[in-house]
Amino acid sequence: MMRQIVISDATMKQTSEDLRLTFKEKIELSKLLDKIGVDLIELDAIKSPRIDALLIKSIVAAVNGSRIAVPVELLNNENLERTWAALKNAKNPRLQVCAPTSSVQIEYLFHKKPEAMLDAIGQTVAACRALCADVEFVADDATRSDSDFLVKAVETAIAAGATTVTLCDTAGTMLPSEFADFIRAQYDAIPALREVTLGVSCANTIAMADACAVMAVAEGAAQIRAAAYTLSETSLANVTRILTAKADSLNASVGVKATQLSRIIAQIDWLCQTGKAQPTATESENDDGIFLTAHDTEEAVAAATVRLGYDLSAEDVQKVYTAFRQIADKKEKVTFKELDAIVASSAMQVPSTYKLDTYVITSGNTISATAHIKLIKNDTPVEGVYIGDGSIDAAFQAIEKITGCHYELDDFQLQAVTEGREAMGQTVVKLRAGDKVYSGRGISTDIVGAGIQAYLSALNKIVYEEEIE
Repeated sequence: MMRQIVISDATMKQTSEDLRLTFKEKIELSKLLDKIGVDLIELDAIKSPRIDALLIKSIVAAVNGSRIAVPVELLNNENLERTWAALKNAKNPRLQVCAPTSSVQIEYLFHKKPEAMLDAIGQTVAACRALCADVEFVADDATRSDSDFLVKAVETAIAAGATTVTLCDTAGTMLPSEFADFIRAQYDAIPALREVTLGVSCANTIAMADACAVMAVAEGAAQIRAAAYTLSETSLANVTRILTAKADSLNASVGVKATQLSRIIAQIDWLCQTGKAQPTATESENDDGIFLTAHDTEEAVAAATVRLGYDLSAEDVQKVYTAFRQIADKKEKVTFKELDAIVASSAMQVPSTYKLDTYVITSGNTISATAHIKLIKNDTPVEGVYIGDGSIDAAFQAIEKITGCHYELDDFQLQAVTEGREAMGQTVVKLRAGDKVYSGRGISTDIVGAGIQAYLSALNKIVYEEEIE
């Protein structure tokens, strides 16, 4: 009977500064992989709990046939629970336990002794198996591992309930014959490997990954980790073509649709090339080519706010999405600049610690700009004067002098919202406090007045949150 080889796509797990896919692009990529018949789609581990979980749930809902695999952290029950909560509604979910098995990675990267690593592997695999019937153990850097330890690690994982074991040639420096010998040696040393699915992952350091993967199949491996758009992994297109052409001699077939391969791979290449070296939201604030439409989901809008630098609560995400839909239903697209204004006016609304009482700005081509601002704090007037480099700078510096607080000005945006000589101007000010961004919006026929309102709005949000903490 011909063996069915599992093709596991790891395109989205490739880490590179040159490949940055957006939330929307990752969902589109998963749909294309599902359409081509990829058996398994590998996603990144959850790092940002809310956004990454939303991405997993969105991809789960978007695919029909492909299984979804997500890695979990070793000995981290909170991470496991979050991952499973996001993944459990998939038709065929898989949890991955990735652990280093070479002494270099164990001791110098993970700071563990070999015995502690074995214990971590066993406990984590067992915890995953208690939730999910499909658990994969991934032995990173397996080809450079001490052979006795690798045997113990794989046996520990299988005993704890792993149904698939993937051995990684992380260095990617083996020749096909060497990798075949390595796979054969593992089968001889670990009889239990024949009771589970053996997978392989080969880095393409010396351009031998495809050949190594095929040789592993010849030795009995039944799963290949590849990438539709490859930066460092085995090529999905190449191994599919090789296994299809050599199905009889290898006694192995793949479920990837070879007839659609070229067309879908071309679409994936275009999608990933579009995301390659794509500027982040902060870099793109003047790029009107990036936008959302009424067809975008709440998850996509939430992801866009993250790209803009915000860390919103679930309640604020709902408020932003409601305001976004009101605007998106009336116009063709909503730019990231407009989304900034929506966040500023809809999210994180708090009581005003500081309120504007009066302001006087003097400026001219022969004098420096001076701002005299009076604020009200807890019914008490406070005021300050500052000479700055322009009216806006003087006003913002005067507020800093009054409050005694300095926060990095992350962005200042100005746009007209009405036409004519007395046009209303809208400003958005973004202040950075620590690793979080807070925004405020102001609107007035006076640009400086609108800027002061926006600055105070953002400032009040920071002060309110700091007081709560």
